Amino acid sequence: MTDAQTETRSVVVEKVMPHPPEKVWRAITTPALMEDWLMKNDFEPRVGHEFTFRHDPTPQWDGVVIGRVIEVEPPERLAYTWGSLGLESVVTWTLTPTPSGTHVRMEHAGFRPDQEHAYRGATAGWSRFVDNLARVLDTA
Repeated sequence: MTDAQTETRSVVVEKVMPHPPEKVWRAITTPALMEDWLMKNDFEPRVGHEFTFRHDPTPQWDGVVIGRVIEVEPPERLAYTWGSLGLESVVTWTLTPTPSGTHVRMEHAGFRPDQEHAYRGATAGWSRFVDNLARVLDTA
């Protein structure tokens, strides 16, 4: 395999939110809040925990994501695997305090060149999810 065949891409979404890192952390790790901005789930912020995200299926996707928590450093860093549509990738959240709130960085890494459709879907999806997260934080 050549390097071009093994290279992967990432979707990165960054946003400064006018809330402290602890509040953002709660929203990205509490199942009921995650359901409000992401998907139905049985998530627990515990290394090794296996979980499922569920959404209404589409013609291109069964609506199921299987994951496993691989890193938990409250309230700064959370990482979990993301398995869907043959994609085995990693989602990492990094929360950095700022004078006006929290710099939120979400990176979904591991898209192979043959997964262009999944990459485009994730690019649109994560932008929408992070916007939803901001709305949940504003009302929580």
